[in-house]
Amino acid sequence: MATVELTFSALPAHVRTARLVATAIARRTGVAEAILDEVRLAVGEACSRAVEAHRLHCPGEPVRIELRDDAGRFEVTVTDAAPSEDVTPQVLEANGSLMPEIDNLGIAVIAGLADDVEVLPGPKGMRIRMSWPASSPGIAAP
Repeated sequence: MATVELTFSALPAHVRTARLVATAIARRTGVAEAILDEVRLAVGEACSRAVEAHRLHCPGEPVRIELRDDAGRFEVTVTDAAPSEDVTPQVLEANGSLMPEIDNLGIAVIAGLADDVEVLPGPKGMRIRMSWPASSPGIAAP
């Protein structure tokens, strides 16, 4: 299992960089070309949400992204440090419905783009984990 970690300041311009890095690593882990746009869009949505939360609550803190290949899956976790009012973990079912319900259009978009999504809000930030099927055994060196 290989992992790449990326942190960036809460600026909208850095979201594009995060999308490009995620797409490149997804391609290397064996994510199908047909799914790469979904990866790019979902990562962009999660990062944009995190940047906005940071700009409102903690502009000096970096947004964190972890990209990994784990047992045939490409997994991306976007973590922010902004406090979340809802501290109940949210898990998306395969059909895109939330258990329990969460009212957030951005997360609904992510749920439509990723195979598996887990949303974990907490008093010290939110973590959004997304994953897609991958075929290669690990992240290759450039």
